[in-house]
Amino acid sequence: MENSQVLKVGDKAPAFSMAASGGRTVESAALKGQPFVLYFYPKADTPGCTKEACGFNEALQAFEQAGLSVIGVSRDPVKKLDSFAAKYNLTFPLASDEDGHVTEAYGVWVEKSMYGRTYMGIERATFLIDAKGDIAYIWPKVKVSGHVDAVLAQAQALGGAA
Repeated sequence: MENSQVLKVGDKAPAFSMAASGGRTVESAALKGQPFVLYFYPKADTPGCTKEACGFNEALQAFEQAGLSVIGVSRDPVKKLDSFAAKYNLTFPLASDEDGHVTEAYGVWVEKSMYGRTYMGIERATFLIDAKGDIAYIWPKVKVSGHVDAVLAQAQALGGAA
């Protein structure tokens, strides 16, 4: 079930409503009028995903000062996300897209391969959504090192202009 729709900068960000860590719910409608970062990661509590989540958490105050919230999304169940958040003191919401609607809408549910085996999984990607609900910037096929700094720089540039 690969998504043939490819999102581009300037497109309206697909709407979402997901259960999240800490008993929260994240909804695009509730974020209307404020910019935010939506990042997708393959699996909670794995090395790359932990490094990325901790990086966003460490920079959270700077994102908030720029007027943005951060939301992480995976297909993990909320219970696993709660454990992951507690283990690393992650304070921003980690959203559960167990049914896959959001990962498919954002085009990050893709065919992957490892050790000669192909399977479907989440491609690590980040979307910067402006206050109008449009996609302001996309980082596809993210490499974790230096990524949070790049997102923060772009978020700060968007800043009040969002």
